Amino acid sequence: MPELPSGDVTLLFTDIEASTRLVGELGDDYGGVLDGHRRLISGAAAATGGIQLDARGDEISLAFPDAASAVAAAAEAQRALVSHAWPREARVRVRMGVHTGRPTREGRGYIGLDVHRTARICEAGHGGQVLVSAATRAEAAGHDFRELGTYVLRGLERPEQLYQLLGPGLAAEFPPLRLEEPLPAAPEQHAPKVVLADDSVLLREGIARLLEDAGFDVVGQCANADDLLLKVRSYSPDVAIVDIRMPPTHSDEGLRAAQAIRERFPGTGVLLLSQYVEPAYAMELLSDSAEGVGYLLKDRVADIPDFVAAVRRVAEGGSALDPSLISQLVGRRRVNDPLAALTPREREVLDLMAEGLSNQAVAERLVVTERAVEKHVTSIFGKLRLPATGETHRRVLAVLAYLRA
Repeated sequence: MPELPSGDVTLLFTDIEASTRLVGELGDDYGGVLDGHRRLISGAAAATGGIQLDARGDEISLAFPDAASAVAAAAEAQRALVSHAWPREARVRVRMGVHTGRPTREGRGYIGLDVHRTARICEAGHGGQVLVSAATRAEAAGHDFRELGTYVLRGLERPEQLYQLLGPGLAAEFPPLRLEEPLPAAPEQHAPKVVLADDSVLLREGIARLLEDAGFDVVGQCANADDLLLKVRSYSPDVAIVDIRMPPTHSDEGLRAAQAIRERFPGTGVLLLSQYVEPAYAMELLSDSAEGVGYLLKDRVADIPDFVAAVRRVAEGGSALDPSLISQLVGRRRVNDPLAALTPREREVLDLMAEGLSNQAVAERLVVTERAVEKHVTSIFGKLRLPATGETHRRVLAVLAYLRA
């Protein structure tokens, strides 16, 4: 027996539809049907490099080193099954399922979820139909498919997008799949629109590139405050990323432009970038609200995942404050300190809330359960006497309560 493929493997499972009925109709002649269908399928598979793993009753399982070969074998097998002369002119129809994954080698076969997924795909179809997974569809160049929708397969958590193989000699129309109704299509994701303002071309282009790679739509770039306001008015971005110090004086032009954006274009979030921690500028921007506002040091851009997450939070109306800024603002001791009643752990939670992190993200950062974080957040709200007017607003108020003290 040839060596089984390893690594990425494409599995093809087949099953005779209504085999019990055929047994009743054909009696002893059913044995000839089994032998004939095994020869036809095994022959089509061998011609494209497939290896038969098992043949139990009316079910056959095969493995291929690549998806295109498996799909070609399935198509050829279906054509051969249709043209074959069956005993008593029996109507032998075989359903087939194909899936590409990385199953675990076990003896002369495979085990793992990829094996079960292939079996579930096969049992979902009808005689004469070839169903393939999204992974197989992506790798099977040169073949045509019809998208059938995304389904939950029995016993498997991850839904699967299924496709039907099309081609000469293959039936095209079948009843609905033998599955529950397909899952509704996911809503089209809106790529957040970004405008960048920084007089450093290198930094600006670098940020634009990494944001575009992360799925953002960078709709405008500029080097001064006037051009920034023009682009915000023209493109209505979800977020404007603004350098605090820009021409002509390189003092606070970016901050003034950010304040103007918040006043005139409330639907646009603002993320300020600064070379240094400047608490006075941050407080000025945060004087009304921290919703849709961020303040980060330029060094944070180098931590791409965190920076991208911060931009996304601000674009969605959240906040993102630099940890260095938080340590300076929240770390100071003041007379009548409103945070004096907080425990050290609650102060840690508040620090991370101020950065804009969700409860789940705070839990991951502190290596505690999300339930524990929820208890700390509730305690913070109570100690700061914040009204229950909405979780999001109270999170913002919890940060601003101390900053304004």
